[in-house]
Amino acid sequence: MQRSERFGHRARLPRIGRGLATRALSTGDSLLASEEVAGRGPASVIEFSPPPTPRVLHGFRALRHRDFRIFYSGQFISLIGTWMQSLAQSWLVLTLTGSALALGLVGALQFLPVLLLSTFGGTIADRVPKREVLVATQVGEMVLAFILAVLTLTRLVTYLDVLILALLLGIASSIDMPTRQAFVVELVGPRDLINAIALNSSLFNAARLIGPALAGLLIGSIGIAGCFFLNGLSFIPVIFGLLQIRPAVHPAQIEASFKAILADLREGFRYVRRHPTVFAVVILVGAVGTFGSNFNVVLPILARNVLGVGATGLGWLLAAMGLGSLLASLGLAYLGREPHPRMIVGAAITFSLLEMGLAPVASFPLALGLLVLIGAALVTVSALANTYIQTSVPHHLRGRVMSIYTTVFVGTTPIGNTAAGAIAETTSASGPLFLGGLGALAATLFVARWLWPAAGKARRRSP
Repeated sequence: MQRSERFGHRARLPRIGRGLATRALSTGDSLLASEEVAGRGPASVIEFSPPPTPRVLHGFRALRHRDFRIFYSGQFISLIGTWMQSLAQSWLVLTLTGSALALGLVGALQFLPVLLLSTFGGTIADRVPKREVLVATQVGEMVLAFILAVLTLTRLVTYLDVLILALLLGIASSIDMPTRQAFVVELVGPRDLINAIALNSSLFNAARLIGPALAGLLIGSIGIAGCFFLNGLSFIPVIFGLLQIRPAVHPAQIEASFKAILADLREGFRYVRRHPTVFAVVILVGAVGTFGSNFNVVLPILARNVLGVGATGLGWLLAAMGLGSLLASLGLAYLGREPHPRMIVGAAITFSLLEMGLAPVASFPLALGLLVLIGAALVTVSALANTYIQTSVPHHLRGRVMSIYTTVFVGTTPIGNTAAGAIAETTSASGPLFLGGLGALAATLFVARWLWPAAGKARRRSP
């Protein structure tokens, strides 16, 4: 029985589906287009269409889909725990070592596997049912959180333990991130994809607002180990939710041949290289991620050495970024438009200037205000870039291309974290903030030379 018949609604082909089919035909992929129009295969866009939402709820329309609601609520609880652990881990490293460079190395090891393995993670996402992959990665991350909690509670934890567990967490994340991003379209379909990405961004940033503030308050009562335990428990709802989801059934395409996997990777890289605007957006987010987005290293140093506000103050600094990010992502959810490349450039320039402006600040209230704006600008860059790429890429390549996006945006963090920690050893937080913003600004202006004219041509060709 078709899914549309099961729910008693008539299946129909959304307007965006016809656009995808037309785009596939224009690129010579007539087989893919015919499969989309017929409602068959992994790129099918014929699905159950829920009733229209009232205008006031327009920004939450992706939540009409049952599976996305389950996924969304489970992720919210888990992400709060993740942000709690992030703050507690940073404070643990500073307590153990007192070194900004040591903190930077933890961040580098945690994101190094994302740099090295995310493209393989995207290949797995395109070949294996995504729900099963996500269950496995979430279970792995839960076990790692409990191990760190036990080591910290028993006072056996060492800096080396933190490094090893950070590396293992990075390996799980290198598979989880591209899979989770590519999974969303299976839950909501192409028509609500833009709204779902924006809602996911708002979810992430709501957790970013709540998690650090909670951790900052709880460290004084239940200790650092308690935050790690709570993070471990937070994975239970998301795992249970994933098991309740009934995604579209796609046959697994597991290949034993390493050559086949490499061929898949080459196809993803070839697509990015041959599409100038996609390539330019990937480079832009890579520059922002490398130079500017090192707050997991910089903010603990700013809180402890410059502002003198302790773990609770650090929680409020991270929460301020989360508040700005949440407001921006909710705004994007209500706009619901396909992003223009020039919007991404403008947001990246704004972010870079704001980060440079934070460098000389020694006032806690002023730092909070600037971090609200920085969080809004940063999530605007990432959400617009994510949406632009996902809506530009054919379905059968989405996992691989999103893994390239993840590799460039998140995987370059080891470079930025290490550099930020090394600079902060002699300049405190001001050096990595100013130089990071300056590097992101220079790279954005450089890449804008391709994005700006390309975007203009696209606008003139549009009817």
